[in-house]
Amino acid sequence: MRGWIWAGWAAMVMAMSVQAAPATTAPAASAPQGLKLLRPAPAAATTRTPPPAAAAAKPPAAAASASGALQPLPESDPAAIRGYAVPIGGALKADNEEVWQRIVQLAGGKGARFVVFGTASEDPEASAKQVVDLLQRRGAVAEALPVAPKFLWVDLNKVVRDPALIAKVKAAKGIFFTGGVQERIVDVLQPGGQSTPMLDAIWEVYRKGGVVAGTSAGAAIMSTVMFRDAPSVVNILKGRFADGKQVDRGLGFVGPNLFVDQHFLKRGRFGRMIPLMMAKGYKLGLGVDENTAAIIRGDEIEVIGDRGCMVVDLTDARTDTTLGAFNVQGARLSYLEHGDRYHLRARATTPSPPKLRGELHDAESPSFKPYYTDDVFHLDMLGDSTISSAMSRLIDSVRKEVKGLAFDVLPRPNDPLAELGFLFRLYKGSDSLGWSTEEFGGEQFTVANLYLDITPVRLPMPLYGGWAGPAKAPPPGGQGATSSAPPASAPSGQ
Repeated sequence: MRGWIWAGWAAMVMAMSVQAAPATTAPAASAPQGLKLLRPAPAAATTRTPPPAAAAAKPPAAAASASGALQPLPESDPAAIRGYAVPIGGALKADNEEVWQRIVQLAGGKGARFVVFGTASEDPEASAKQVVDLLQRRGAVAEALPVAPKFLWVDLNKVVRDPALIAKVKAAKGIFFTGGVQERIVDVLQPGGQSTPMLDAIWEVYRKGGVVAGTSAGAAIMSTVMFRDAPSVVNILKGRFADGKQVDRGLGFVGPNLFVDQHFLKRGRFGRMIPLMMAKGYKLGLGVDENTAAIIRGDEIEVIGDRGCMVVDLTDARTDTTLGAFNVQGARLSYLEHGDRYHLRARATTPSPPKLRGELHDAESPSFKPYYTDDVFHLDMLGDSTISSAMSRLIDSVRKEVKGLAFDVLPRPNDPLAELGFLFRLYKGSDSLGWSTEEFGGEQFTVANLYLDITPVRLPMPLYGGWAGPAKAPPPGGQGATSSAPPASAPSGQ
């Protein structure tokens, strides 16, 4: 079931220095280094020695339980947060039974009390009511709180300190943030970077074992740094972001070492995640796609829902500051789908049981029989799910790499960076592995440890011009020869 449509155009790009914001070298690692490869391969896999920088290991806490639940945290650790952070990538459907039911289950099951914040929404009353109804269908007792800038009759300074509302938060086992505009959540609950009593109450619920879930904007707030307003991924690649404008503080439920983004694969947001991670010193990033959730507790991540998540690991990534624009070499990408797990400290991927029963894709194995043989070049690497499809295809291909471009098709007039584009090179390493299954009808993949380089290139504008017709052969004797069209591989309209 290989339902992808692939562009196979070859292209010529010329790398050159451009006037752009200088690339930022990432500060020292802030995330725990731990071990760096994936869990031991199943018995059918060929055993091989991984690179010295990435020794394989399987930490005890990362093992999947028979019930599919995350492992309990060590009770001896008084500082451990007992709760679950559940970022949802947006566009969560009402019939996504797995995600809705799991959120209620994590909060204690039938009768679990939830408070719902429609703070981010343009219509907070309707948005919160919808979530309340969906939670109650799954057995929860849910209530919407009137905490939103769009409620013009509400004094937000008072409402976040209202003892009655704070008591409702503290009595809850689950918190849910709807989608909308993420800065509204942060500006209300943490104005000027200062926590309010209501935010303190949310943290109390979370630390004691409750659930903090949020979709779209409600997922963006999960890390300590978030994108505030950054609609253009290409502009972020070009270095056009600043604190307080495109970037701001988040609420930090997943801790200081993991960056979270949403609508991730649908909108090609790995292209904005990596520059921000490097600028802020993050080594690990989690991108959650639409109608999908990641359950995070301690060092464990479990993926549930309709689509997938991507883990970006910059532990060994490098940058060349002499290029004059953003670039990265050796970013490590892993793609996870329903039922897969990732251990943050160990940098370890555990495929779901159906994947382990399915096909192993190991290019280092003598028994590797890849399906794909053709070369591929993507003209929009930031397109809808292009990166995850490219990863799934590459791991099942004889090819060692795949390339693609990202650029601004309609740059602003007089934009000095109009011709700045980016070449993406996705490639295999000796530790790259994949697993796939067709148990659910279509083919599903888990891909661990592919690598990504991003290089600035010049794309002459306009990219195309009128067709002059094929080159004509000169008449005998070479007299009266007409000028020929440019070579087919050169961009026209220069």
